[in-house]
Amino acid sequence: MMRKETLIKIIAELSRILLGVTFIFSGTVKAIDPEGTIIKMGDYFTAFGWGHAIWSDALLSFAMIAFEFMLGVCVLLGVHRRLSTLGILIFMAIMTPVTLYLALYNPVSDCGCFGDALIITNWQTFYKNIILSAAAIIAFIYCRRLTPCYSNRAHSIVALFAFAFGVAFCYWNYSHLPMVDFRPYKVGANIPKLMEIPADAPQDEYVFIYQKDGVQKEFKLEEAPAGDSTWVYVDARLVKQGFIPTVSSFDLYNEAGDNVAGEILSDEKPVLLLISPHLEQASEAHVAEIEAISDYARTDDLPIYTVTASNEAQCHEWAKHTGLDIPFLTADDVLLKTIIRSNPGLVLMKQGTILDKWHHNDIPTPNELQALIEANHPNLRSAGRIWLYTVLAFVLPLLLFWGCDRALKPKKLGQVKNEQI
Repeated sequence: MMRKETLIKIIAELSRILLGVTFIFSGTVKAIDPEGTIIKMGDYFTAFGWGHAIWSDALLSFAMIAFEFMLGVCVLLGVHRRLSTLGILIFMAIMTPVTLYLALYNPVSDCGCFGDALIITNWQTFYKNIILSAAAIIAFIYCRRLTPCYSNRAHSIVALFAFAFGVAFCYWNYSHLPMVDFRPYKVGANIPKLMEIPADAPQDEYVFIYQKDGVQKEFKLEEAPAGDSTWVYVDARLVKQGFIPTVSSFDLYNEAGDNVAGEILSDEKPVLLLISPHLEQASEAHVAEIEAISDYARTDDLPIYTVTASNEAQCHEWAKHTGLDIPFLTADDVLLKTIIRSNPGLVLMKQGTILDKWHHNDIPTPNELQALIEANHPNLRSAGRIWLYTVLAFVLPLLLFWGCDRALKPKKLGQVKNEQI
């Protein structure tokens, strides 16, 4: 009997650790790039034919990220054991069928469960959710066997702090560029190199479907009866994906419709790109700072462009409303949202290498930009110190709560045994 109880205890604790670590990791990487989660949320609503607005996507994304992070913290620390394990169980009961639907019909190519930090296929996501669902069932059934880190009196404080920290962390990364850039267009990246395809790279492999006398048959490329009139071509099916470069396309079009990306990527001068996926939604809070950068570029004869997916009328309206006299280029909005998580945002590049990027809340002064251009190398910022401050801002209050909780002993000895339900 003792061995059975010990085994159940071990399995329950392992389930708790698996769930806690997974939910904390998932919430953290989403909070680092909340704009990416907002975009993915919009993709979901569009795929399912539901109406939505940017502000509602943002509110829902912030709440979902913070709630997911809070559930992970609560389960890992044994806080509100029954409620937190029930919350995760309900969460998995909803998401597992959704991911099965995504795997079967593929309305979106990536579920976004780990943001851009770890991209997995829809089927891998479904299998992952099956494992997490099993762990959630075990943790909920045996929640009383999970070891608590706090007494009952500290439960709500810890849970609310975890939720508030998740919201605050989301807002910080939303108001500035993500503290870690998981996307290809990070500072220091050379776009032409990311687009290169090695000579020996594997190619896409297809099978070709032909029909003869009412019977369909599949052929490899070298076996296809293309010259035989008795066979009728029906379709082709991709059986093996070939090499896909990190950046598959980078197209920028001028007002004449010419793709000028090659010229920009090869320009020996530093190039400034003011990127706004949709000008009609762009912030106008820092137009003065942008105008100062535009004047500096014009004085120093540096190329500067506004790159957007908005139409010509919207471009002219933006220029008239803001007073910014910057030539326009157009590009796919998905590309622009991938390059920078800000609307608008500023990118400095030279010969295809990204030297730096700025959120519109952090537009540099002309002097700061001049110093960076003179340095002539990417401004690679170390995230180590930021991570240290972030972890300390979360862990130190939890330790303080734990110390105060331990200092306040229960009034009755019997309460210790009955706490943490």
